[in-house]
Amino acid sequence: MLQVVRFGLVGAVNTGTFYGCYLLLNRWLPYYPAYVLAFLLSMVGSFFLNTYFTYRTRPTWRKFLLFPLTNLTNFTVTSVGVYVLVEWWGVGEGVAPLVAAVAAIPVTFVLSRRILTG
Repeated sequence: MLQVVRFGLVGAVNTGTFYGCYLLLNRWLPYYPAYVLAFLLSMVGSFFLNTYFTYRTRPTWRKFLLFPLTNLTNFTVTSVGVYVLVEWWGVGEGVAPLVAAVAAIPVTFVLSRRILTG
């Protein structure tokens, strides 16, 4: 259970890091390159925070190269979730992404734990 709490904390820190990097980079770069670079930087930070803090394991190149699969999985689950919530269940477009993001946490947690702890 403690890993789940730490995973949530890392997610919150990662979101703040992403947004801060995006705002900073967007001063000098167009919005999309700033977005992509901020996303990549926050993903690297998330890898190390999850490795050391959440799962208390040693980082390796193999884990580092597999870690983006957690982001791809999260994107897929939340994208499908948003569609299902809005189109099938009539949930509002403003709330659906938040509900889908919360629903994706267990899937992302399990996958990242599998990648980072073996």
